[in-house]
Amino acid sequence: MPARPEITDRRVAGPQAHGPPGEADAFTIEEFCQRHRISLQFYYKLRQRGLTPKEIRVGSRVLVSREAAEQWRREREAATN
Repeated sequence: MPARPEITDRRVAGPQAHGPPGEADAFTIEEFCQRHRISLQFYYKLRQRGLTPKEIRVGSRVLVSREAAEQWRREREAATN
């Protein structure tokens, strides 16, 4: 029987604790690359050119917000037209 968080004060791990996959508010660089099907190496090449989405630094972690990813996609699409 699973632990009841209201009794144990422990959070339940798994999808119910973090929401459905793909619904995160921010992504690690690796997650961003996986979602957009680009390699980490290509991401860092884009970064050197100033073509990556805005990044959020939280301690030593670097994240990309969902909104920054959306804006980045719109900019990349516009640049190809």
